[in-house]
Amino acid sequence: MDFNDTPEEAAFRAEARAWLEANAAYKNPDAPGQDPLGERIDDATLRAAQAWQKKKADAGWACIRWPAEYGGRGATAIQGVIWGQEEAKFETPPNIFSIGHGMCGPTIMAHGTPEQKQKWLPRMLSGEDIWCQLFSEPSAGSDLAGLRMTAVRDGDDWVVNGQKIWTTGAQFCDWGIIVARHDPSAPKHAGLTFFVVDMRAPGTEIRPITQINGGQGFNEVFYTDVRIPDSYRLGEVGDGWRVAITTLMNERASIGGMTGGGGGIGDLLRLASDLEIEGAPAIEDRAVREKLAGFYVRSKGVELTGRRTLSALSQGKMPGPEASLMKLVATRLIQEIAEYAVEIQGAAGATTDAESTPQAGRWQERYLAIPGLRIAGGTDEVLRNIIAERVLRLPPEMRMDKDVAYKEVPTGPPNT
Repeated sequence: MDFNDTPEEAAFRAEARAWLEANAAYKNPDAPGQDPLGERIDDATLRAAQAWQKKKADAGWACIRWPAEYGGRGATAIQGVIWGQEEAKFETPPNIFSIGHGMCGPTIMAHGTPEQKQKWLPRMLSGEDIWCQLFSEPSAGSDLAGLRMTAVRDGDDWVVNGQKIWTTGAQFCDWGIIVARHDPSAPKHAGLTFFVVDMRAPGTEIRPITQINGGQGFNEVFYTDVRIPDSYRLGEVGDGWRVAITTLMNERASIGGMTGGGGGIGDLLRLASDLEIEGAPAIEDRAVREKLAGFYVRSKGVELTGRRTLSALSQGKMPGPEASLMKLVATRLIQEIAEYAVEIQGAAGATTDAESTPQAGRWQERYLAIPGLRIAGGTDEVLRNIIAERVLRLPPEMRMDKDVAYKEVPTGPPNT
């Protein structure tokens, strides 16, 4: 296979790079690393991210793989890869729009009415509105279909009550997508309906969760008699599970591709060049070189699997089980890379002080933050089940509650 740019791809890369050079500065490889999961977003960072997104949108560089009718340019999958490669070389605000652009937007495109698409997609693309995804609950994480949040029809509205948890970025989002149970007498997968929700609607309470690294990327969200217009429903009543699957497949593809396949390989190579082992650069040590080579090979496998997923998306297909494979491998890989980077720092690896640690403490930050990605979008165990059933065609696990009314399924105590 030849991974060199074709003449058309080279021209597109030159066009993208020229625009970026005119509007941003190249990254300083020795500067502190960006917050990898967007867990320390203050108001100034939020405004800067929105301004950068608006600048890209005005110039036609926002969500370039979206169809032109939704504000994109209908770019090919490889053009999307090229744009991502080029933008990653420049100093830009953190991407706080990945959930909206990578998960919420595609779900609205697939299941929304023309009016819904017109209402939400343009402002999502331009960065004027920020979106989140509200799926997991305290008693329904790995088993999403076991969720308890209720949605009761009341005229032209739905009244929603319940709790969501681990919602990334909820504290600064304008809109969210949410799935709730409208019919407890139906089997658990059949009694669900999918909505778009205003994150500032009366009755909504958002509580940030402080994580081990001190960040607050995740949140608890409580809904008390929150009214959602029926015009905000995505898909038919009772079709919530099918709509949610669209979101989940896109989520796994997005999370799997967050590292671009590299997982910080470039940073790790620089770290190994700067550190010393027994008086010589660490990168000259045979054991270190073997480890680096192993990480690089695995990262290329993730990258190429990601290109397969992008190809499916460019053809209008929903990401398949390969998205689960990529997410499983990519998140484990970046965690192992971060762990190794901390290990070869020796005693310095035990501190999180950015001023006294190599590369301004970016590896300590990643090491503490990345475990959250192995839960988000499906735990390792859930992903292995999907791979076993849909890729290897192994017999599925027995599901005794599959055709039983949800209200008849034994559960733990109700949320309090």
